[in-house]
Amino acid sequence: MPRIGRTGELMWLRLFQRFAQPPGTLQRQLCDMLVQAVAQGFLAPGAALPASRTLAAELGLSRTTVTLALQALTDRGILIGRQRSGYFVAPPLPAASIAAQPDHQALAGGAADWRARLQMQPSAQRNIVKPTDWQGQPYPFIYGQFDGALFPFRDWRACALESLQPQAVRRWAPDHLDRDDTALVDQIHRRLLPARGIWVERDEILITCGVQQASFLLAMLLIGPDTRVGIEDPGYPDARNNFSLRSAHVTALPVDGDGLVLGPKLAGCEYVYVTPSHQCPTTVTMPLARRQALLAMAQRDDFVVIEDDHESELNFDSQPTPALKSLDKSQRVLYLGSLSKTLAHGLRLGYLVAPAALVRELRALRRLMMRHVPTNNQQSAASFIAHGYHEAYLRKLNRVYRERAAALHTALARHAPTLHAVVAQGGSAVWVTGQAGLDCQALAERLYPQGVVVERGDIFYQTGAHGQQQLRIGYSSIPLERIEAGVKIIGQALLGSDTRL
Repeated sequence: MPRIGRTGELMWLRLFQRFAQPPGTLQRQLCDMLVQAVAQGFLAPGAALPASRTLAAELGLSRTTVTLALQALTDRGILIGRQRSGYFVAPPLPAASIAAQPDHQALAGGAADWRARLQMQPSAQRNIVKPTDWQGQPYPFIYGQFDGALFPFRDWRACALESLQPQAVRRWAPDHLDRDDTALVDQIHRRLLPARGIWVERDEILITCGVQQASFLLAMLLIGPDTRVGIEDPGYPDARNNFSLRSAHVTALPVDGDGLVLGPKLAGCEYVYVTPSHQCPTTVTMPLARRQALLAMAQRDDFVVIEDDHESELNFDSQPTPALKSLDKSQRVLYLGSLSKTLAHGLRLGYLVAPAALVRELRALRRLMMRHVPTNNQQSAASFIAHGYHEAYLRKLNRVYRERAAALHTALARHAPTLHAVVAQGGSAVWVTGQAGLDCQALAERLYPQGVVVERGDIFYQTGAHGQQQLRIGYSSIPLERIEAGVKIIGQALLGSDTRL
């Protein structure tokens, strides 16, 4: 076999700087660099690598680090080690890639008209938009994101490592078809739901990819073109959009200082979506008397309540209000809960509680979409709850959020007195209303170049004609010490120029 020349002409240090993926050990970074160099063609199949001593000198690494990295890639089949010859790039797998380039000119003439084929256009719906670089901004008053300084890395890592033990892998790695992880269902059944006063059977619980998937499944299964659905206005845009994809009869229901208004519009609904713990987005809490009255109306007028128990765990009051589901005596409440809102929003873990017959159909529908929620995450979350880490984390979040909420209200009163802020019993954001003429979109756009991220309020209303004077200012992701400085910039923007487009 002819010997392929060594790649001494390659600039190894520049490759290392370009493709190494910190954080991680130097050995791991070297492995990442070599993998990327092979994948992107900087190292061709059969190419010889420098001797370990030479490569170590080029990169300023120890020879041991380099030798271990080369051996690790040999074990993975990316490199081939030959005695007395060194290391070479392994040949590619058969049919691992297609070298042919697409003929764009040929495609242009016969391409399908996908827009004409669409049965719906979800991208045209009005929805929340969050900047992807919010973590790089100094004043991220963004809602629905976590604070890395608060996240319990050590505890979550311990639970993740538990899920990587051989016995645990054997439990979660197989295809579960439509089944959920029994350990997580058990923790929800024995700990999370009883904490909200809810006692159900295990077959009445379904794990979902967050509340959003739960509302999608319910919409697909229960709502048709003529189904009448009521939702708070302002309210949760994703739920509203899910229902709007299925029905042309989605009714905006007014909200006041106690949450959903129990008006005559309710009687015409078949389903009512409500966020009673911390109304989305106004953050107000529905009092017990109104909850009881809502359930009485549901019984009298024969409608079903979909309770999104939004941020119920983030409660500054020592006596939280019972969940609607805990007061339900006639199975008229479908309950949606979430782990994402408190643990990590990117985890996308939620659960739905409903009568067993309905859960059976929801489970079958979910199987058609994705079979089941990733079971490794379910198992890690189950361990996190079982070991008491979740409860400890909630105590920490409530303490920190209470301090941040107080600081935010104080700063708003001092630096932006024209914004009226709703005082809530918990949650992770403040809903504010400005003076007549305020354009929330223009204000948010003006603030962003200054490193201040806020959310416009009009997106929470069924039509964009409402909410132009309102903003949602979150505090889950911004450190306490930056709150006043950020609010000061908001106040200056309000005073310094016209906020209308």
